[in-house]
Amino acid sequence: MKCSDCNYLEGVFELSLERYVAACAAAFYRVSTEFAAMKNVDMERAKNDLEEHRRLCALIKEVKPAELRMVRCFGRNAMRWAYNGST
Repeated sequence: MKCSDCNYLEGVFELSLERYVAACAAAFYRVSTEFAAMKNVDMERAKNDLEEHRRLCALIKEVKPAELRMVRCFGRNAMRWAYNGST
């Protein structure tokens, strides 16, 4: 069973992939590939976010809830899960 974040991130990735494919198929792609390149970057970011979250979900499912605690991180995510107190 997937969590709601997994479903959301999959939707974001699929949407960004559709936009990238549409940008590549557009008539102006022959004139300038810059727009398609920006959509490619957006798609890759969405894919990386989804893969990162899937790894985190797999970790959370493997360990006992008592072994997890929330820690504050300075980065893309304000809060992350830590295992056995490690950050």
